[in-house]
Amino acid sequence: MVEAQKWTRRMSNPRLDTAATADDHVLDIPTNPTAEVRNGIYTFGSHLTPNLLTALIIASWFMSNTGVLLLNKYLLSFYGYRYPIFLTMLHMLSCASYSYIAINFLEIVPKQHILSKKQFFKIFALCAIFCFSVVCGNTSLRYIPVSFNQAIGATTPFFTAIFAFIITCKKESAKVYFALLPVVFGIVLATNSEPLFNLFGFLVCISSTAGRALKSVVQGILLTSEAEKLHSMNLLLYIAPMAALILLPFSLYNEGNVARITLEKAKTDSFIILLLIGNATVAYLVNLTNFLVTKHTSALTLQVLGNAKAALAAFVSVMVFRNPVTMTGVTGFAVTIMGIVLYSEAKKRSKITTY
Repeated sequence: MVEAQKWTRRMSNPRLDTAATADDHVLDIPTNPTAEVRNGIYTFGSHLTPNLLTALIIASWFMSNTGVLLLNKYLLSFYGYRYPIFLTMLHMLSCASYSYIAINFLEIVPKQHILSKKQFFKIFALCAIFCFSVVCGNTSLRYIPVSFNQAIGATTPFFTAIFAFIITCKKESAKVYFALLPVVFGIVLATNSEPLFNLFGFLVCISSTAGRALKSVVQGILLTSEAEKLHSMNLLLYIAPMAALILLPFSLYNEGNVARITLEKAKTDSFIILLLIGNATVAYLVNLTNFLVTKHTSALTLQVLGNAKAALAAFVSVMVFRNPVTMTGVTGFAVTIMGIVLYSEAKKRSKITTY
């Protein structure tokens, strides 16, 4: 930092002005601004320590993930808004709008463009799988408790390993496959003891979990080249409006003119509008906080937090909705989570030995 300097300004040429004294005007030249000031660093989070900022981001991730599950369950099961496809379409419209603002105006990440028709159709294929998974997940909440939904969702790595083997012939180590046994055993235990078991809800939740796993495998295959890889937020920017267009005709066919029904309901109960806007906003925050957690920690940390989130969401749902649980069901869920932890550790070790 350059220290302030004092310059003397005389009213005339000093050689001719013999009356010049110490009373001459003194100008204080300000010190050079720091890099933080020049770059306008006084933004949100700048006054927070890195550890505190990371903790706040993780807390936001937990709240948004748990919040969207509880809001979906409340809307679809308790509030009587039985339109899961239309609700998913609102989520997609929200994600498209907020992603556009975040990328084009807030510039959270640089904008990437779709470079070819081939890349477009690859993204469209991912979008179709994504729609299937999300709609099935939301539909399952109409029929089964959030706690059971999360127990089934925890088996995603099991389906990922299966699809990776079937589609890409990728084999994991024996330890990785062995770690998946508790995952399967736990969910079988939880299913057999679930007091509010519903076969249709169970099947669509399994379908949602399988779809989520299939999307991750297909995404790794389709967007392999560096030119085609899209940042997660840019991928959401393109997938979300495509998904809304795909879901619209299905919503109209299966759920009728749900937009008109919603508006008519809002005339007598304006709370529905607040619920839908809040629900759609939290759905986007799930995606945003996913990105922020990965940015400030790692993908492995996100996976570990996902296990903790499943347990937290299950506990909160039991407290909020008072759905009955059994000790056998709790044990099965705990065994499933333990299996996921073992799976994550085995995957990490196998990667280390490979390198």
